Amino acid sequence: MSNEKQVDSGRRGLLVATCAAGSVVGLATAGALVSTFQPSERAKAAGAPVEVDIGSLNPGEMITVEWRGKPVWILKRTPDMVSSLKKTDGKVADAESKRNPEEFTPEYARNEWRSIKPEILVAVGICTHLGCSPSSKFTPGPQPSLPDDWEGGFLCPCHGSTFDMAGRVFKNKPAPDNLQVPRHMYLSDTKLVIGKDEKGEA
Repeated sequence: MSNEKQVDSGRRGLLVATCAAGSVVGLATAGALVSTFQPSERAKAAGAPVEVDIGSLNPGEMITVEWRGKPVWILKRTPDMVSSLKKTDGKVADAESKRNPEEFTPEYARNEWRSIKPEILVAVGICTHLGCSPSSKFTPGPQPSLPDDWEGGFLCPCHGSTFDMAGRVFKNKPAPDNLQVPRHMYLSDTKLVIGKDEKGEA
């Protein structure tokens, strides 16, 4: 074989090897790009909206779901729970949810019920004082650590902050704000999304 043919053969081999290597690198890069566009589980936990089916939720029942690492309560209030809010209007510190509304109460929840639908409360179950988790105290009447005229609501066991059935903090309590109502919207009568509304994700 002549020197010229040996050089051509060597070039051809080098070209094939280079193309093969380039293809592998190209595939690896494409794979990396695809995985980059897919949200990780950590990213989902950090803020992805959560869809919840509340079709089996009965009046007086509450479920807790996790959103952004926080417990979110979904309570289906009974007619008595809803009517109790008129009785607590004068006893709570921020009846109209005017304090820090952008942080704690979306515009569609700045009402007496602090909700889109009067019977459904969606609230973050974290006290606005020091971040403890309040307990549900739905039964009205005298009870330990609660006033005799208790209408039902939530009690933070850490420092005694109390909240009514709309998550509104009572006057003269350590908690400075009402419980947070996260942005949410209904997909149907039985399905809602937490962490997203008509304005987008929040």
